[in-house]
Amino acid sequence: MTFDFASPIALTTRNLSLAYDGNTIIQGLDLAIPKRQVTMLVGPNGCGKSTLLRGLARLLKPKGGTVYLDGDAIAHLPTKELAKRLGILPQSPAAPEGLTVRELVAQGRYPHQNWLQQWSREDELTVEAAIATTHLEDFANRPLDTLSGGQRQRAWIAMALAQDTQTLLLDEPTTYLDLAHQIEVLDLLADLNRKQGKTIIIVLHDLNLACRYADHLIALKVGQVYAQGAPAAIMTEALVRQVFGLESKILPDPVAGTPLCIPISRSR
Repeated sequence: MTFDFASPIALTTRNLSLAYDGNTIIQGLDLAIPKRQVTMLVGPNGCGKSTLLRGLARLLKPKGGTVYLDGDAIAHLPTKELAKRLGILPQSPAAPEGLTVRELVAQGRYPHQNWLQQWSREDELTVEAAIATTHLEDFANRPLDTLSGGQRQRAWIAMALAQDTQTLLLDEPTTYLDLAHQIEVLDLLADLNRKQGKTIIIVLHDLNLACRYADHLIALKVGQVYAQGAPAAIMTEALVRQVFGLESKILPDPVAGTPLCIPISRSR
């Protein structure tokens, strides 16, 4: 079944339910994620953020309901066609020891190849463009395991870019990175959105960075959407209290002007 959406929506869920080992995490979820924007998924541990991301990418079969990509039910799309349209970067991905940056990035081109057409000039150009976009030219022939955390994460993003999808999902892309590398990765993703019009969907724990970089913010609580919209519209002290169980003060970020959450210790 195909829907014709009048509004620019990239991903939609209808009555979506997702479960692990019989334990339902997401129940009857209806959601619309805007196209050509940066959407951040936030919420406490165990609320279903990563589960939802896996369901959106067809890595987790729904218990019920449907996910639509640009109006097409992803359950009915051939695997290679889906891989040409949607890419996902899981949390803490692993690569074989000794794999170079260029070899890793080249893996993103596999969905575009078949037994009639193997490696092509277009593949080569796309890989080099992905390496250049992520500023990894000087590291292209280096083994991935010799790079810093930020450089490695850029290499994985380059692989996703080489896949050449319009929609990109990332699960905690800044995990284990220091602050400088977190900003480096998020700046890169924001540039991809602004300059290439890519739809970027990110699971992120840091509320302040989520507010700074998101066009659209979705706060999840126990597998359901508690609130969604522009960060300035929905990030309130009441939301932090209800979703995270924490008192806070919300102030304007002195740099970006976006909401800045100052947590209040329970001991006070």
